[in-house]
Amino acid sequence: MDPVFLKIGNFTIAWYGVLMTLGIVAGVWVGTRLARARGLNVDLFERMIMWMIVWGFIGARAMFVLTSWHQFADIPFPRILLDIVNIRAGGISIHGGLLGGVLTLIYFARRHKVNFYEYADLAVPGVAFGIIGGRLGNIMNGTDTVGRVTGWPIGFHWPASARAFHEGMCVRNPNPDMDLSKYCQDVGGQIMMTAPVHFTQMYGVIIGIVLSFAAFYWLRSRKPGYAFWQFWLWYSVLRAGLEETFRLNPLPLKSFLSQGLDKPGIGLWTETHLISIPLILASLWMLTRLRQRGEAAAVPPPVTRRQSPEV
Repeated sequence: MDPVFLKIGNFTIAWYGVLMTLGIVAGVWVGTRLARARGLNVDLFERMIMWMIVWGFIGARAMFVLTSWHQFADIPFPRILLDIVNIRAGGISIHGGLLGGVLTLIYFARRHKVNFYEYADLAVPGVAFGIIGGRLGNIMNGTDTVGRVTGWPIGFHWPASARAFHEGMCVRNPNPDMDLSKYCQDVGGQIMMTAPVHFTQMYGVIIGIVLSFAAFYWLRSRKPGYAFWQFWLWYSVLRAGLEETFRLNPLPLKSFLSQGLDKPGIGLWTETHLISIPLILASLWMLTRLRQRGEAAAVPPPVTRRQSPEV
């Protein structure tokens, strides 16, 4: 497990960027075909996607910096400015990326006076594919989005080749909820963590696969906004329930924490948990409104007969 895909001199290309780019490209291809099939403006959709990617990465980095400021607080000025924008060092927030992409879509929809939801629905497959690519990149990086120590049979032992993982968990782990040094030992001159952890990166890959298949089902509905809000609903549910519950993240609102070799490896509530709750409620509300609009449109107005005048 090596984060570097290609290295030429001092120039490196990371697996994370390669895999995420492949996912986005696949999503753009699917979205473009759907736009053409639905009679939408393909050129406009392609411009939307291009700027969504740009502002999505900016939003993803900005959200990460804001929610992980403790990693930057002690860095002197002006080096801190370089570290903030150095996305190659890792650190992005999917929610920040989604927010940046949505705001870009809103801007284009208003500027060109088109239906926001008609184009937003077509971006759903690309986001799902991007999640798969991003989480596969996290696996290659090793230290990204790792899970808590667990005694469950599904606990994953990171191999010795994943040096970035062992260094990050044993030496540089910034998580205040758990000191993992007691699970680390020197094996052949290399510091390794021998405890099993939740393989949360793979949980994220599974979430992306589920959302990818679901996206094509949601897109069978021609109701604008249906696929968009279904994605937000189920991404939030699956991310909060299947992935974030087992991730080794700080708990700004700590109500339950059970981790260790004889424990499940669960923590509540992380920042992603707290963000997911209003997103789930908003998605349910919007889907209910879409259904009510559809039912109202399906019921024809009552027909009134004109009474003929009396003779």
